[in-house]
Amino acid sequence: MLLVYTHNISPRLKYVFKHICTRILGIKVGFTTKIEDFIAHDSLKMSYTKQQLSNEFFIKSHDLLFEQGLNDVEINIHTWEQTKCFFYNGEKSAMPFDIFSAAFYLLSRYEEYLPHVKDDYGRFTATESLAYKEGFLHQPVVDIWAFKFKKALQTQFPEFEFPQRTYSVKPIIDVPAAYKFRLKGIMRTFGGVIKDFFTFKFKNLYVRIMVLLGFKHDPFNTFKYIINRQKHSKYKFLFFFLIGDYSTYDKNINPNKKKFVSLIKHVADYCAVGLKASYFALEDIAILKKEKERMEDILNTNLRASRQSFSKLNLPESYRNLIDLEIQEDYTMGYVNQAGFRAGSCTPFLFYDLDFEVQTPLMIHAYHIMDYALLKNQSLLDKKKSLNEIIYQIKQVNGEFVPVFHNYTFSNDALWKGFKELFNITIESAYED
Repeated sequence: MLLVYTHNISPRLKYVFKHICTRILGIKVGFTTKIEDFIAHDSLKMSYTKQQLSNEFFIKSHDLLFEQGLNDVEINIHTWEQTKCFFYNGEKSAMPFDIFSAAFYLLSRYEEYLPHVKDDYGRFTATESLAYKEGFLHQPVVDIWAFKFKKALQTQFPEFEFPQRTYSVKPIIDVPAAYKFRLKGIMRTFGGVIKDFFTFKFKNLYVRIMVLLGFKHDPFNTFKYIINRQKHSKYKFLFFFLIGDYSTYDKNINPNKKKFVSLIKHVADYCAVGLKASYFALEDIAILKKEKERMEDILNTNLRASRQSFSKLNLPESYRNLIDLEIQEDYTMGYVNQAGFRAGSCTPFLFYDLDFEVQTPLMIHAYHIMDYALLKNQSLLDKKKSLNEIIYQIKQVNGEFVPVFHNYTFSNDALWKGFKELFNITIESAYED
């Protein structure tokens, strides 16, 4: 166990040390404010405070972990070997930066509580983030810093053996619309036919009619292909089905239709299934509760995971609602149109509520790339390059890669040409050195 001596065992300090030491490096961590206990400890130990006690392993602390609420935090970015960091703490420290305060700033999403410009959907965008502005969004910096910390500890305590973790993949399949034409009901189908006709989309009209007559496969019905890929992968795919009521933003199948319910049950036989919360459930816990109970009735088990429609988050309210409904995991944290590490880490982390200054039980699995972000690349070669760059960064720290694909990504639509190959690269990355 690593024993940390500090002048104040704050909730922030316990939170970030446990993430870096336990979740990333796999070692237990304890805390003390008593010098005699610190001296008596005969294994890994360090001091984290303003002044070094003697010649122990010492990291000079920034004030951030001992504050409460939001304050004006001065951040100056420095290059640190092949990465970047902030909260420089001088040469007397065993590390040149207070990585724990820097990691807390990123993991708590401190900057998302501060004034910022939102996009048309009310989302925090990549371009507003410190990581994007300072050029380190493409790196899981929190994990990189953790491994630098590990290296420094190994130099000081060469006899201690650190556990090793392995790279893993957690593919997300987002299902905002299970079918393009099927099970839409008479009014929506008729409206679609009229719209196709008057907007001269005759090819779409032809496919629609062929699908409805049973002569063609529905373009969005790619579930057989995905399940077949699941059968050949050791990592469980995680599906998120939208089962909210029809609205301006959410246009999936009526959740009361038996064939749609059967589809969800069939997928759940092979893959994990979570709830894709509707757009209006984001701000209304009553709607979210109704959708949660609806999904639990379908799955006949407690709902474990959720994802917000349009990857929209309102911090901290969105996460508080999930906690109130005892949902354990969320997969919304990420950027739709930009690959990278929104929270700076490729290791799942617990949500820290900055308003209440408390670590919550909600586990955040931030995603690192969405299929839409790859559309910015014109050629398939460039798409592969972008995907492999993210995989490479995560493999450097043996983290968990969370990509988001949609069911329609695997259709024959020209827009998504080559995405089956990209998905295969993702799956197979776990089997390659």
